[in-house]
Amino acid sequence: MRFHTYTKHSPELADAVDLQSLLDKLADFLLQSGFAGGSKGTFGWEFDGDPNDRSMDALRQAILDALFESGQFTPEMLEALRGEGGEEGEAKLATLLDALVQRLVEEGYLNLSAPPMMPQGHQTVEGKGSLAHAASRDVQFNLTEKGIDFLGYKTLRGLLGTLGRSSFGSHDTPYLATGIESDGWSKPYEFGDALNLDVNETLKNALARTGSLEVPLDVDYPDLMVRQAEYRSSCATVLMLDCSHSMILYGEDRFTPAKKVALALTHLIRTQFPGDTLQVVLFHDSAEEIPLATLAKAQVGPYHTNTAEGLKLARKLLLAQKKDMRQIVMITDGKPSAMTMADGRIYKNSFGIDASVLATTLREVADCRRSGIVINTFMLARDRTLVEFVKRVSQIARGKAYFTNTMTLGQFILMDFLRRKTRKVS
Repeated sequence: MRFHTYTKHSPELADAVDLQSLLDKLADFLLQSGFAGGSKGTFGWEFDGDPNDRSMDALRQAILDALFESGQFTPEMLEALRGEGGEEGEAKLATLLDALVQRLVEEGYLNLSAPPMMPQGHQTVEGKGSLAHAASRDVQFNLTEKGIDFLGYKTLRGLLGTLGRSSFGSHDTPYLATGIESDGWSKPYEFGDALNLDVNETLKNALARTGSLEVPLDVDYPDLMVRQAEYRSSCATVLMLDCSHSMILYGEDRFTPAKKVALALTHLIRTQFPGDTLQVVLFHDSAEEIPLATLAKAQVGPYHTNTAEGLKLARKLLLAQKKDMRQIVMITDGKPSAMTMADGRIYKNSFGIDASVLATTLREVADCRRSGIVINTFMLARDRTLVEFVKRVSQIARGKAYFTNTMTLGQFILMDFLRRKTRKVS
Protein backbone atom coordinates (compact mmCIF):
# COMPACT_ATOMS: atom_id res chain seq x y z
CA MET A 1 0.00 0.00 0.00
CA ARG A 2 1.27 3.44 -0.88
CA PHE A 3 1.24 6.21 1.73
CA HIS A 4 1.21 9.94 1.12
CA THR A 5 2.29 12.58 3.60
CA TYR A 6 1.08 16.16 3.22
CA THR A 7 3.29 18.60 5.04
CA LYS A 8 1.78 21.82 3.77
CA HIS A 9 -0.87 23.03 1.38
CA SER A 10 0.04 23.31 -2.27
CA PRO A 11 -2.12 24.35 -5.23
CA GLU A 12 -1.81 20.81 -6.63
CA LEU A 13 -4.04 19.49 -3.83
CA ALA A 14 -6.98 21.57 -5.03
CA ASP A 15 -6.21 20.67 -8.63
CA ALA A 16 -6.44 16.96 -7.79
CA VAL A 17 -10.12 17.23 -6.75
CA ASP A 18 -12.57 15.92 -9.35
CA LEU A 19 -14.55 19.10 -9.98
CA GLN A 20 -17.55 17.43 -11.63
CA SER A 21 -17.94 14.90 -8.81
CA LEU A 22 -17.74 17.78 -6.34
CA LEU A 23 -20.39 19.75 -8.22
CA ASP A 24 -22.64 16.68 -8.30
CA LYS A 25 -22.39 16.39 -4.51
CA LEU A 26 -23.21 20.10 -4.21
CA ALA A 27 -26.44 19.73 -6.21
CA ASP A 28 -28.80 19.74 -3.22
CA PHE A 29 -27.05 22.75 -1.73
CA LEU A 30 -27.03 24.72 -4.99
CA LEU A 31 -30.69 23.97 -5.73
CA GLN A 32 -32.10 24.17 -2.19
CA SER A 33 -35.51 25.76 -2.04
CA GLY A 34 -36.01 27.02 1.48
CA PHE A 35 -36.10 23.85 3.57
CA ALA A 36 -34.86 24.76 7.06
CA GLY A 37 -31.67 22.92 7.95
CA GLY A 38 -29.29 23.01 10.88
CA SER A 39 -27.11 25.90 11.90
CA LYS A 40 -23.83 23.97 11.74
CA GLY A 41 -22.03 22.01 9.07
CA THR A 42 -20.77 18.47 9.35
CA PHE A 43 -17.56 19.43 11.10
CA GLY A 44 -18.82 22.19 13.33
CA TRP A 45 -18.04 25.22 11.20
CA GLU A 46 -20.48 27.97 12.12
CA PHE A 47 -22.45 29.47 9.29
CA ASP A 48 -25.81 31.08 8.70
CA GLY A 49 -28.37 28.26 8.64
CA ASP A 50 -30.68 30.17 6.33
CA PRO A 51 -31.33 27.73 3.45
CA ASN A 52 -31.36 30.63 1.01
CA ASP A 53 -27.89 31.71 2.10
CA ARG A 54 -25.82 32.34 -1.05
CA SER A 55 -22.76 33.66 0.76
CA MET A 56 -19.19 32.48 0.26
CA ASP A 57 -19.06 31.13 3.84
CA ALA A 58 -22.05 28.86 3.14
CA LEU A 59 -20.47 27.71 -0.13
CA ARG A 60 -17.14 26.90 1.55
CA GLN A 61 -18.89 24.87 4.24
CA ALA A 62 -20.89 22.98 1.61
CA ILE A 63 -17.71 22.22 -0.35
CA LEU A 64 -15.99 20.91 2.77
CA ASP A 65 -18.98 18.66 3.55
CA ALA A 66 -19.11 17.44 -0.05
CA LEU A 67 -15.41 16.59 -0.08
CA PHE A 68 -15.79 14.38 2.97
CA GLU A 69 -19.01 12.82 1.70
CA SER A 70 -17.48 11.96 -1.67
CA GLY A 71 -14.32 10.54 -0.11
CA GLN A 72 -12.08 12.94 -2.02
CA PHE A 73 -10.95 14.65 1.14
CA THR A 74 -10.00 12.25 3.91
CA PRO A 75 -9.64 13.13 7.63
CA GLU A 76 -5.91 12.40 7.29
CA MET A 77 -5.63 15.07 4.60
CA LEU A 78 -7.49 17.52 6.81
CA GLU A 79 -5.16 16.77 9.73
CA ALA A 80 -2.13 17.26 7.50
CA LEU A 81 -3.50 20.56 6.26
CA ARG A 82 -4.27 21.84 9.73
CA GLY A 83 -0.91 20.76 11.08
CA GLU A 84 -0.71 21.88 14.68
CA GLY A 85 -4.08 23.61 14.45
CA GLY A 86 -4.70 27.20 15.37
CA GLU A 87 -5.02 30.13 13.02
CA GLU A 88 -2.34 28.84 10.67
CA GLY A 89 -4.19 25.55 10.09
CA GLU A 90 -7.50 27.33 9.56
CA ALA A 91 -5.83 29.65 7.06
CA LYS A 92 -4.46 26.69 5.08
CA LEU A 93 -7.86 25.04 4.96
CA ALA A 94 -9.51 28.30 3.93
CA THR A 95 -6.94 28.68 1.14
CA LEU A 96 -7.79 25.22 -0.18
CA LEU A 97 -11.53 25.94 -0.18
CA ASP A 98 -10.97 29.30 -1.88
CA ALA A 99 -8.90 27.55 -4.55
CA LEU A 100 -11.78 25.13 -5.22
CA VAL A 101 -14.26 28.00 -5.45
CA GLN A 102 -11.93 29.71 -7.91
CA ARG A 103 -11.77 26.53 -10.01
CA LEU A 104 -15.57 26.34 -10.12
CA VAL A 105 -15.66 29.95 -11.30
CA GLU A 106 -12.89 29.49 -13.88
CA GLU A 107 -14.58 26.38 -15.31
CA GLY A 108 -17.77 28.42 -15.74
CA TYR A 109 -20.03 26.55 -13.27
CA LEU A 110 -20.44 29.47 -10.85
CA ASN A 111 -20.19 33.21 -10.94
CA LEU A 112 -19.59 35.61 -8.06
CA SER A 113 -21.06 39.03 -7.44
CA ALA A 114 -20.61 41.59 -4.69
CA PRO A 115 -22.22 44.97 -3.99
CA PRO A 116 -19.93 48.02 -4.18
CA MET A 117 -18.64 49.01 -0.75
CA MET A 118 -17.02 52.12 0.72
CA PRO A 119 -14.94 52.32 3.94
CA GLN A 120 -16.83 53.52 7.00
CA GLY A 121 -14.96 56.00 9.15
CA HIS A 122 -11.51 54.64 10.02
CA GLN A 123 -12.25 51.11 8.76
CA THR A 124 -9.06 49.37 7.69
CA VAL A 125 -8.58 47.77 4.30
CA GLU A 126 -7.33 44.40 5.54
CA GLY A 127 -7.69 42.25 8.66
CA LYS A 128 -10.62 41.28 10.86
CA GLY A 129 -13.49 43.77 10.61
CA SER A 130 -11.85 45.41 7.60
CA LEU A 131 -13.37 46.43 4.28
CA ALA A 132 -11.94 43.30 2.64
CA HIS A 133 -13.46 41.07 5.35
CA ALA A 134 -16.89 42.68 4.93
CA ALA A 135 -16.68 42.45 1.15
CA SER A 136 -15.85 38.74 1.34
CA ARG A 137 -18.84 38.14 3.60
CA ASP A 138 -21.20 39.91 1.18
CA VAL A 139 -19.99 38.14 -1.99
CA GLN A 140 -22.82 36.06 -3.44
CA PHE A 141 -22.53 33.06 -5.78
CA ASN A 142 -24.91 31.91 -8.49
CA LEU A 143 -25.08 28.96 -10.85
CA THR A 144 -24.24 29.77 -14.47
CA GLU A 145 -26.07 28.27 -17.45
CA LYS A 146 -23.23 25.76 -17.76
CA GLY A 147 -23.65 24.78 -14.12
CA ILE A 148 -27.41 24.38 -14.50
CA ASP A 149 -26.96 22.30 -17.65
CA PHE A 150 -24.41 20.06 -15.92
CA LEU A 151 -26.72 19.42 -12.96
CA GLY A 152 -29.53 18.64 -15.39
CA TYR A 153 -27.26 16.16 -17.18
CA LYS A 154 -26.23 14.43 -13.95
CA THR A 155 -29.83 14.21 -12.75
CA LEU A 156 -30.99 12.86 -16.09
CA ARG A 157 -28.21 10.29 -16.17
CA GLY A 158 -29.17 9.08 -12.72
CA LEU A 159 -32.88 8.90 -13.50
CA LEU A 160 -32.47 7.09 -16.81
CA GLY A 161 -29.95 4.61 -15.46
CA THR A 162 -32.53 1.81 -15.42
CA LEU A 163 -35.01 3.13 -17.97
CA GLY A 164 -33.14 2.48 -21.23
CA ARG A 165 -32.84 4.96 -24.07
CA SER A 166 -35.15 6.85 -26.37
CA SER A 167 -34.80 7.45 -30.09
CA PHE A 168 -32.95 10.64 -30.93
CA GLY A 169 -35.04 13.76 -31.36
CA SER A 170 -38.46 12.11 -31.60
CA HIS A 171 -41.63 10.96 -29.89
CA ASP A 172 -43.39 7.76 -30.90
CA THR A 173 -46.91 8.05 -32.33
CA PRO A 174 -49.29 5.50 -33.89
CA TYR A 175 -48.83 6.96 -37.38
CA LEU A 176 -46.49 5.86 -40.18
CA ALA A 177 -44.54 8.06 -42.57
CA THR A 178 -41.45 7.89 -44.75
CA GLY A 179 -38.33 8.56 -42.74
CA ILE A 180 -35.03 7.14 -41.62
CA GLU A 181 -35.95 4.33 -39.22
CA SER A 182 -37.73 1.45 -40.95
CA ASP A 183 -40.59 0.39 -38.69
CA GLY A 184 -43.38 -0.43 -41.16
CA TRP A 185 -44.12 -2.02 -44.54
CA SER A 186 -42.91 -0.48 -47.77
CA LYS A 187 -45.32 1.56 -49.89
CA PRO A 188 -45.39 2.88 -53.46
CA TYR A 189 -43.51 6.13 -53.78
CA GLU A 190 -45.67 9.27 -53.92
CA PHE A 191 -44.54 12.76 -54.73
CA GLY A 192 -43.33 14.44 -51.53
CA ASP A 193 -42.20 11.25 -49.77
CA ALA A 194 -38.66 11.04 -48.44
CA LEU A 195 -36.77 8.89 -50.95
CA ASN A 196 -35.96 6.18 -48.39
CA LEU A 197 -35.86 3.60 -51.18
CA ASP A 198 -36.64 -0.06 -50.52
CA VAL A 199 -34.23 -1.47 -53.11
CA ASN A 200 -35.40 -5.09 -52.86
CA GLU A 201 -39.08 -4.29 -53.37
CA THR A 202 -38.31 -1.81 -56.15
CA LEU A 203 -36.24 -4.37 -58.11
CA LYS A 204 -38.88 -7.02 -57.46
CA ASN A 205 -41.54 -4.81 -59.04
CA ALA A 206 -39.30 -4.05 -62.03
CA LEU A 207 -38.53 -7.73 -62.62
CA ALA A 208 -42.18 -8.72 -62.29
CA ARG A 209 -43.20 -6.07 -64.81
CA THR A 210 -40.52 -6.71 -67.44
CA GLY A 211 -39.72 -10.38 -66.85
CA SER A 212 -36.12 -9.63 -67.89
CA LEU A 213 -32.78 -9.86 -66.04
CA GLU A 214 -30.91 -7.82 -68.63
CA VAL A 215 -28.62 -5.08 -67.36
CA PRO A 216 -29.33 -2.23 -67.08
CA LEU A 217 -32.68 -3.03 -65.49
CA ASP A 218 -35.73 -1.21 -66.73
CA VAL A 219 -36.99 0.60 -63.59
CA ASP A 220 -40.04 2.78 -64.07
CA TYR A 221 -41.72 5.30 -61.76
CA PRO A 222 -44.51 2.89 -60.58
CA ASP A 223 -41.84 0.38 -59.50
CA LEU A 224 -40.44 2.64 -56.80
CA MET A 225 -41.11 1.53 -53.24
CA VAL A 226 -40.13 3.45 -50.12
CA ARG A 227 -39.80 2.23 -46.57
CA GLN A 228 -42.16 3.59 -43.96
CA ALA A 229 -40.99 4.70 -40.54
CA GLU A 230 -42.79 5.77 -37.39
CA TYR A 231 -44.04 9.32 -37.71
CA ARG A 232 -42.15 11.51 -35.26
CA SER A 233 -43.89 14.50 -33.76
CA SER A 234 -42.75 17.57 -31.85
CA CYS A 235 -44.14 18.34 -28.42
CA ALA A 236 -44.60 21.50 -26.38
CA THR A 237 -44.50 20.95 -22.63
CA VAL A 238 -45.26 23.26 -19.73
CA LEU A 239 -43.99 22.04 -16.39
CA MET A 240 -46.24 23.42 -13.64
CA LEU A 241 -44.47 23.43 -10.26
CA ASP A 242 -46.45 23.96 -7.08
CA CYS A 243 -44.41 26.29 -4.88
CA SER A 244 -46.96 26.82 -2.13
CA HIS A 245 -45.72 26.71 1.44
CA SER A 246 -46.65 23.04 1.95
CA MET A 247 -43.90 22.02 -0.48
CA ILE A 248 -41.32 22.48 2.30
CA LEU A 249 -43.43 21.72 5.36
CA TYR A 250 -43.80 18.50 7.36
CA GLY A 251 -40.07 17.76 7.50
CA GLU A 252 -39.56 17.25 3.76
CA ASP A 253 -38.33 19.44 0.93
CA ARG A 254 -40.47 18.50 -2.06
CA PHE A 255 -39.64 21.50 -4.22
CA THR A 256 -35.92 20.81 -4.74
CA PRO A 257 -36.55 17.34 -6.28
CA ALA A 258 -39.15 18.94 -8.54
CA LYS A 259 -36.56 21.49 -9.70
CA LYS A 260 -34.10 18.66 -10.38
CA VAL A 261 -36.67 16.95 -12.60
CA ALA A 262 -37.19 20.21 -14.49
CA LEU A 263 -33.44 20.52 -15.11
CA ALA A 264 -33.28 16.89 -16.25
CA LEU A 265 -36.17 17.41 -18.67
CA THR A 266 -34.51 20.54 -19.98
CA HIS A 267 -31.29 18.67 -20.72
CA LEU A 268 -33.18 15.75 -22.28
CA ILE A 269 -35.16 18.01 -24.62
CA ARG A 270 -32.15 20.12 -25.56
CA THR A 271 -29.99 17.12 -26.46
CA GLN A 272 -32.45 14.44 -27.61
CA PHE A 273 -35.61 16.27 -28.72
CA PRO A 274 -34.36 19.52 -30.26
CA GLY A 275 -37.72 20.22 -31.89
CA ASP A 276 -39.53 20.24 -28.53
CA THR A 277 -40.02 23.09 -26.11
CA LEU A 278 -40.19 23.21 -22.32
CA GLN A 279 -41.46 26.12 -20.24
CA VAL A 280 -41.79 26.35 -16.47
CA VAL A 281 -44.73 27.88 -14.60
CA LEU A 282 -44.71 28.37 -10.84
CA PHE A 283 -48.11 28.54 -9.16
CA HIS A 284 -48.87 29.68 -5.61
CA ASP A 285 -51.23 32.56 -4.69
CA SER A 286 -51.01 33.41 -8.41
CA ALA A 287 -48.81 32.06 -11.21
CA GLU A 288 -45.92 33.19 -13.38
CA GLU A 289 -43.57 31.81 -15.99
CA ILE A 290 -39.89 31.80 -15.06
CA PRO A 291 -36.87 31.45 -17.36
CA LEU A 292 -35.12 28.11 -17.06
CA ALA A 293 -31.90 29.96 -16.24
CA THR A 294 -33.44 31.21 -12.97
CA LEU A 295 -34.97 27.88 -11.93
CA ALA A 296 -32.09 27.01 -9.60
CA LYS A 297 -32.81 30.11 -7.49
CA ALA A 298 -36.60 29.63 -7.35
CA GLN A 299 -37.98 29.50 -3.81
CA VAL A 300 -41.16 28.31 -2.18
CA GLY A 301 -43.91 30.85 -1.46
CA PRO A 302 -46.34 32.52 -1.10
CA TYR A 303 -48.61 30.22 0.82
CA HIS A 304 -51.67 29.07 -1.16
CA THR A 305 -52.27 26.95 -4.30
CA ASN A 306 -53.91 28.74 -7.25
CA THR A 307 -54.04 25.75 -9.60
CA ALA A 308 -56.58 27.41 -11.90
CA GLU A 309 -54.31 30.40 -12.57
CA GLY A 310 -51.39 28.06 -13.29
CA LEU A 311 -53.45 26.08 -15.80
CA LYS A 312 -54.70 29.26 -17.44
CA LEU A 313 -51.16 30.58 -17.94
CA ALA A 314 -49.88 27.18 -19.11
CA ARG A 315 -52.68 26.92 -21.69
CA LYS A 316 -51.86 30.41 -23.00
CA LEU A 317 -48.19 29.49 -23.39
CA LEU A 318 -48.97 26.19 -25.14
CA LEU A 319 -51.43 27.69 -27.61
CA ALA A 320 -48.64 30.01 -28.76
CA GLN A 321 -46.54 26.95 -29.70
CA LYS A 322 -47.09 25.45 -33.17
CA LYS A 323 -46.48 21.82 -32.17
CA ASP A 324 -48.21 18.54 -32.96
CA MET A 325 -48.56 17.68 -29.28
CA ARG A 326 -49.15 19.90 -26.26
CA GLN A 327 -49.05 18.77 -22.67
CA ILE A 328 -48.95 20.04 -19.10
CA VAL A 329 -46.92 18.19 -16.48
CA MET A 330 -48.25 19.35 -13.11
CA ILE A 331 -46.36 18.59 -9.90
CA THR A 332 -48.25 19.40 -6.72
CA ASP A 333 -48.77 18.18 -3.18
CA GLY A 334 -52.04 19.80 -2.23
CA LYS A 335 -55.55 20.78 -3.11
CA PRO A 336 -56.40 24.03 -4.93
CA SER A 337 -56.93 26.65 -2.24
CA ALA A 338 -57.00 29.93 -4.18
CA MET A 339 -58.43 31.47 -7.32
CA THR A 340 -58.18 34.77 -9.15
CA MET A 341 -61.48 36.68 -9.19
CA ALA A 342 -62.78 38.77 -12.07
CA ASP A 343 -61.56 42.01 -10.45
CA GLY A 344 -58.05 40.60 -10.03
CA ARG A 345 -58.27 39.92 -6.32
CA ILE A 346 -57.11 36.55 -4.97
CA TYR A 347 -59.73 34.53 -3.07
CA LYS A 348 -58.14 32.07 -0.60
CA ASN A 349 -59.55 29.25 1.52
CA SER A 350 -57.22 26.70 3.07
CA PHE A 351 -59.90 24.72 4.91
CA GLY A 352 -61.11 21.71 2.97
CA ILE A 353 -61.88 21.91 -0.73
CA ASP A 354 -63.76 25.11 -1.48
CA ALA A 355 -66.58 24.52 -3.99
CA SER A 356 -65.95 27.79 -5.84
CA VAL A 357 -62.19 27.19 -6.10
CA LEU A 358 -62.77 23.61 -7.25
CA ALA A 359 -65.31 24.67 -9.91
CA THR A 360 -62.96 27.35 -11.27
CA THR A 361 -60.07 24.87 -11.40
CA LEU A 362 -62.11 22.21 -13.22
CA ARG A 363 -63.30 24.82 -15.75
CA GLU A 364 -59.66 25.53 -16.60
CA VAL A 365 -59.05 21.79 -16.93
CA ALA A 366 -61.99 21.54 -19.36
CA ASP A 367 -60.63 24.50 -21.36
CA CYS A 368 -57.29 22.69 -21.68
CA ARG A 369 -59.05 19.60 -23.02
CA ARG A 370 -60.98 21.63 -25.59
CA SER A 371 -57.64 23.11 -26.68
CA GLY A 372 -56.19 19.64 -27.19
CA ILE A 373 -53.86 19.87 -24.19
CA VAL A 374 -53.19 16.77 -22.09
CA ILE A 375 -52.67 17.23 -18.35
CA ASN A 376 -50.56 14.64 -16.52
CA THR A 377 -50.65 15.13 -12.75
CA PHE A 378 -47.94 14.02 -10.34
CA MET A 379 -49.30 14.16 -6.79
CA LEU A 380 -46.83 14.12 -3.90
CA ALA A 381 -49.50 13.23 -1.33
CA ARG A 382 -52.16 10.56 -0.84
CA ASP A 383 -54.93 12.31 1.06
CA ARG A 384 -58.30 10.85 0.05
CA THR A 385 -59.79 14.17 -1.03
CA LEU A 386 -56.70 14.90 -3.12
CA VAL A 387 -56.94 11.51 -4.81
CA GLU A 388 -60.52 12.24 -5.83
CA PHE A 389 -59.55 15.68 -7.12
CA VAL A 390 -56.70 14.27 -9.22
CA LYS A 391 -58.98 11.55 -10.62
CA ARG A 392 -61.47 14.18 -11.79
CA VAL A 393 -58.70 16.22 -13.42
CA SER A 394 -57.43 13.13 -15.24
CA GLN A 395 -60.91 12.12 -16.42
CA ILE A 396 -61.70 15.58 -17.78
CA ALA A 397 -58.30 16.19 -19.39
CA ARG A 398 -57.82 12.57 -20.55
CA GLY A 399 -54.43 12.59 -18.87
CA LYS A 400 -52.75 10.33 -16.36
CA ALA A 401 -52.48 10.50 -12.59
CA TYR A 402 -49.40 9.43 -10.67
CA PHE A 403 -49.30 9.26 -6.89
CA THR A 404 -45.62 9.27 -6.07
CA ASN A 405 -42.99 10.64 -3.70
CA THR A 406 -39.83 12.69 -4.06
CA MET A 407 -37.70 9.55 -4.54
CA THR A 408 -39.62 8.25 -7.56
CA LEU A 409 -40.98 11.50 -8.98
CA GLY A 410 -38.26 11.90 -11.62
CA GLN A 411 -38.49 8.31 -12.81
CA PHE A 412 -42.26 8.47 -13.29
CA ILE A 413 -42.13 11.78 -15.14
CA LEU A 414 -39.37 10.70 -17.51
CA MET A 415 -41.00 7.32 -18.13
CA ASP A 416 -44.23 9.09 -19.02
CA PHE A 417 -42.43 11.60 -21.21
CA LEU A 418 -40.42 8.98 -23.09
CA ARG A 419 -42.78 6.04 -23.37
CA ARG A 420 -46.16 7.76 -23.73
CA LYS A 421 -47.92 4.70 -22.38
CA THR A 422 -51.00 4.71 -20.18
CA ARG A 423 -50.20 3.07 -16.91
CA LYS A 424 -51.67 3.15 -13.43
CA VAL A 425 -49.25 3.76 -10.58
CA SER A 426 -50.58 2.62 -7.23
